[in-house]
Amino acid sequence: MYLGFVVDKGLLGNDPHFSEGCSYCHQGNDQEKDKEKAHKGLIKRPSDNLALCGRCHEGIANNYKMALHFTTVGQKEGLKARLSREELKIYDEKVFAKSCNSCHASCGDCHVKSPVISGVNLGLIQRHKFVRTDEGKTCALCHGGRVYPEFVGEYGGNADVHYQKGMMCLNCHRKEELHGDGRKLSSRKDGTMKPTCFTCHNLTKSSEKSKVAHMKHENKVSCHACHSAGEYRNCYNCHLGEGSQAKPGFILGRSPRDGKLTTLRVIPTVRDTFKKAGIVMENFDALPNYWDTAPHNIRKRTDRTRSCDSCHREGKYFLKKENLIPEGSRVNEKLIYELKRAVP
Repeated sequence: MYLGFVVDKGLLGNDPHFSEGCSYCHQGNDQEKDKEKAHKGLIKRPSDNLALCGRCHEGIANNYKMALHFTTVGQKEGLKARLSREELKIYDEKVFAKSCNSCHASCGDCHVKSPVISGVNLGLIQRHKFVRTDEGKTCALCHGGRVYPEFVGEYGGNADVHYQKGMMCLNCHRKEELHGDGRKLSSRKDGTMKPTCFTCHNLTKSSEKSKVAHMKHENKVSCHACHSAGEYRNCYNCHLGEGSQAKPGFILGRSPRDGKLTTLRVIPTVRDTFKKAGIVMENFDALPNYWDTAPHNIRKRTDRTRSCDSCHREGKYFLKKENLIPEGSRVNEKLIYELKRAVP
């Protein structure tokens, strides 16, 4: 058997994943001594075939077939309303299959080897050890553009209070959420297992002042609208193959999902984003360019929790008609939240 130098020999007798040898997952020929011959027919990413992991983890593998981390259909469903039927066919063939779907994560991307992002790969997580969690080498790579830097304070300068207390991704996002429950979802917002602040934060134990403040804003304002610490990453002007431009910002407006006042993040799809693929987005104005977001930079006290004036007199951070993105969707105006201003 060709062991190579990236496999800790101590794992071979202790980890059940190695009980059948390397060829059980990677194929090749483990009877050959010559490296080239031994590696003939080698499968580099065996867990792309979920049936392989399903031999031992049948329930998880069956559920994961439908999970958004594996299918990435959220990136298609979130755009579909902008496209005509013919444009959707072009998008599936020329954009989704060749670009968006490349982000899909197999079991091994989280449990064995870090995923490749923009050509960058950290390699094996722990010398081919099958690990349960190592968020810094898995979650951080795929979600390192926005969520993770905000969480650890590398973007905006305000680390999330949960991170400062030693919490990581899996403390809130349970494995059942990541693996899926076998149902077909069109968006991460559809899941019934997504985390909620009230799982841990019981308002009955708060001070009277806090109780009053929360009651006044109940079902009107999201937790993030008040407790996001500061600026988070927003992207603008996305074009096929050319990327987008990132800028810090903080935007308060009406959620396009439920109408609550919340933090919004710019979705940089513009009218000619997919022009190179022959897609003009005939129904571009069916969707807004701003969507409710959960910046991972939570603090107990922010300028909005310290003083009502931030919102009710100064009107800070609110989306306004004059600062909507140029040439954006017409429905963006519906997200402008007309706040009742307090009289001085």
